[in-house]
Amino acid sequence: MPPTAPAPEAIFFDLDDTLLDDRSASSAGLRTVMERLGHPDFSAARRLWDVQTDISFGAYIAGRLTLEEQRRERVRALAVQAGHAQISDDHCDELYGLYLSSHRSAWAPFGDVVPVLGELSRAGLRLGVITNGIEQLQRDKLAVLDVAGFFPTVVCADSAGAGKPDARIFQTACRLMGVPPERAWHVGDQLRADALGAVAGGLHPVLIDRHERDEGAGQDVATITGLEELLRMVHAARTPASPAPHAPGPQASPPQGGRTADAGL
Repeated sequence: MPPTAPAPEAIFFDLDDTLLDDRSASSAGLRTVMERLGHPDFSAARRLWDVQTDISFGAYIAGRLTLEEQRRERVRALAVQAGHAQISDDHCDELYGLYLSSHRSAWAPFGDVVPVLGELSRAGLRLGVITNGIEQLQRDKLAVLDVAGFFPTVVCADSAGAGKPDARIFQTACRLMGVPPERAWHVGDQLRADALGAVAGGLHPVLIDRHERDEGAGQDVATITGLEELLRMVHAARTPASPAPHAPGPQASPPQGGRTADAGL
C-alpha cells in the first residue's frame, strides 16, 4: 500500500478466489464434465477452461454474449478438445448444469476469511463485495460460506450495469456504502479487473495472490498472499506515524552550586 493511502473507512472484496476457493470448486465441476465427455487430460482441460472462461465471460460482461451463450461456448470448447465436433445447445446446457452442481457442492472459504472478516468488523470497518459474478449465484455463495452477515453491500455486474474493471461499479459500491472512494480499499485477485479497476474508480487497490501467479510483478500495487497481511496493512494505515526524534539542543548550564534545576525532587 502506498504510504499516502489514507486509513480505510470501508473495504470491498472480490469473491471468487479472494474469499471463496473458486479454483478448487471449478476443478470439481470441470472433472464432472470431463467424465461425461470422456476427456482424459485434466491439465489440458484446465488450461483451456481458464482461457475460454476469460474470453467468453469477458464477452458476457461486455454485453456481446448472453449468460447462456457464454456458458455454451465454454462447454463447446471443452467438448471439441475431447473429440466431439458437434454438440447441441441442449447438451451444452445439460453439461453446464452438471458443472454448476459439482461446483456448488465444493464451495468453501479460504481458511483466513472468517477470522479476518471478524477482526475487520470488530475494528469498525464497513465491508462490502464487488463481483462480476451473477448476483443470485454470488449471494448464494456468501450464504453457504456463512459470511453474508459481514456484507451489507453486495454489488454485482449484472445488476450494477457495469462490471470490473469499469470504474462505475466501484463508484456505485461506494455510493451505496456511503463512503468516498478515496477512503475505501478494494481487495481482489485479478490485476486488471480488481487492482486497476479500483484505481480507475478512485479506490486504493490490494491485489491478493493466493495461487502465486505473480500477476502484480512490476506493478505499483500492494500485493498480499493472504488476508492476515491485510490486517497488518490496515493496522499500519490506522496507526499514526511517530514523530521524528529531535536533535538534542544545547544543554543548559547548571545553577550555581553545581546542581541541576530539579535536583532533590
